[in-house]
Amino acid sequence: MTGERERIGGKKAFDGHVCEPIIYFFTGSLGADTEERLVEHLLNPAHYNKLIRPATNGSELVTVQLMVSLAQLISVHEREQVMTTNVWLTQEWQDYRLTWVPEEFDGMEKVRLPSKHIWLPDVVLYNNADGMYEVSFYSNAVVSHDGSIFWLPPAIYKSACKIEVKHFPFDQQNCTMRFRSWTYDRTEIDLILRSDVASMDDFTPSGEWDIIALPGRRNENPADPTYVDITYDFIIRRKPLFYTINLIIPCVLITSLAILVFYLPSDCGEKMTLCISVLLALTVFLLLISKIVPPTSLDVPLVGKYLMFTMVLVTFSIVTSVCVLNVHHRS
Repeated sequence: MTGERERIGGKKAFDGHVCEPIIYFFTGSLGADTEERLVEHLLNPAHYNKLIRPATNGSELVTVQLMVSLAQLISVHEREQVMTTNVWLTQEWQDYRLTWVPEEFDGMEKVRLPSKHIWLPDVVLYNNADGMYEVSFYSNAVVSHDGSIFWLPPAIYKSACKIEVKHFPFDQQNCTMRFRSWTYDRTEIDLILRSDVASMDDFTPSGEWDIIALPGRRNENPADPTYVDITYDFIIRRKPLFYTINLIIPCVLITSLAILVFYLPSDCGEKMTLCISVLLALTVFLLLISKIVPPTSLDVPLVGKYLMFTMVLVTFSIVTSVCVLNVHHRS
């Protein structure tokens, strides 16, 4: 009896292990068939054209909610006055043509569609400083049964940024990113700011800049009622430690050597050699700064003013040393 029970139990366990994958296989097949049937229903060319704006009539507005998520501040090029960022551009809108009844498709409430197969708002970075106006990757769009569409494409943007060099390297910059539709105006697409500040949930800290604030705003032009854009201000502050160690401290130490000229004997010929060496070193540092900051005549960097002041002092010490040597040899 015991052996018979073991054989029966083993047979049931074997049947369970065999039937379980079969059930999962058929369940997955049914789910795949349902999703395929839903996609064919939504993208049927008979009632959906991705070239047409999702509006029932010509006067209806398509509202697009926009939000920027900063993933990385890649670089700020001072000379070219360009800021490079890695952002995620969140866009949400309604498309009445992409609706369905979940009960007719096994309760499926969401589906992911290739973004190039549906209508997309042509929102671009308007103050772009590069040839790439579009996003880097056309990710799938999440479509809900009520027609709401959520699209989150990543993008590497190079935006124009006016660099203020007055307080370099203790400066704070305000770079803007301005988004708007390239072909649609406000009578066709209305851009809405989804959040007052850009998201930094997945931000990778920068080794050169601190993020102070990322406020966003919606701009309208009273003179042009069809104009609307979404602008984000990137308020960033430079971390001065690198320039302090590699530029400012060496300049201070080299400048202090000019004081030693007056401790040398008046008949020492190395007085001139020391002063000229210090002057040449300061000139090299000034050339390094000129390669970093943009060539502008509006402002002079703070560290540039310091170097010019020290060069004037070193030049004065050279003139003084020449006078001392002249008087010494005359006497």
